[in-house]
Amino acid sequence: MLAYTYVEPGKFELLDKPEPILSGDQDAIVEVTLASICTSDLHIKHGSVPRAVPGITVGHEMVGVVQQVGPRVTTVRPGDRVAVNVETFCGTCFFCQHGYVNNCTDPNGGWALGCRIDGGQTKLVRVPYADQGLTRIPDSVTDRQALFVGDILATGFWAARISEITPDDTVLILGAGPTGICTLLCALLRQPKRVIVCEKDLQRLQFVRTHYPQVLTVTPDEVQTFVLAHSDHGGADVVLEVAGTEQSFQLAWQCARPNAIVTVVALYDSPQVLPLPQMYGKNLIFKTGGVDGCDCAEILRLIAEGKLDTTPLITHTFPLCDIAQAYELFERRSDGVIKIAVQP
Repeated sequence: MLAYTYVEPGKFELLDKPEPILSGDQDAIVEVTLASICTSDLHIKHGSVPRAVPGITVGHEMVGVVQQVGPRVTTVRPGDRVAVNVETFCGTCFFCQHGYVNNCTDPNGGWALGCRIDGGQTKLVRVPYADQGLTRIPDSVTDRQALFVGDILATGFWAARISEITPDDTVLILGAGPTGICTLLCALLRQPKRVIVCEKDLQRLQFVRTHYPQVLTVTPDEVQTFVLAHSDHGGADVVLEVAGTEQSFQLAWQCARPNAIVTVVALYDSPQVLPLPQMYGKNLIFKTGGVDGCDCAEILRLIAEGKLDTTPLITHTFPLCDIAQAYELFERRSDGVIKIAVQP
């Protein structure tokens, strides 16, 4: 079967590989019906994910149909349509029991699919710990509606939850890429007083204005003045940093009011530095780390109820045989691309 493969830093290639087989009694084999390209895949390509293993099939955003299950799998069965969780987690260790599944202590725990073990930009994928890693998709929810449930939508949901957003808050979201928009959607579920989205790409800013007219928008050059003018206490009550640049990392603390929560959602290609002498007395609460993707069933319920819709993010669809072209388009941000669906 064809599989898009991390060959070495800077190089992905579509290779012919054997079909996966069950290797553990809690595994499942899933036929991928729709996949997507994530910015994290680009981080792997450019060597920014040290844990990534050369030779693995990339891709961790996917939905599909269960083909086989191991003898200890109880929550899904062959024929079930499922969303695949970006996180692999055992469900029994200390961190899993406390909901911190990104820190699962199992050797396969955390972000494994498409990073340390074969992922989903292919026809078939083996999913370890299938009871935790697969969530059945309601019949009323399409593959396109469910495509981002296990990764960027789970990321946005997690970020909004740990940010402790209240109805009195002014929320600033830095970045209107795919994860930024998913974070926006999940922040809106909590009905804050106002939401401001900061983005340098004017096409993406227009996308936000078109689809979410209740949201205030601003560019990075004007964001500090804008936030001061549109907040009640000298800055945002909650800042979610989803852009992943040196500038946005600094803007996150600069735009926050004293004692605010700053949640760092983004990945970075280089270390970031906080100027603590300048920040003295601001008493910010920083929350950082990877997504704890344990809310997929709730997210699917919200989609089925019409409360979450990420289908406008899918601007392009490519067959797997043309995935290299899809990556080029995605990386260059050409043709108004936001997210690309890949059909095996």
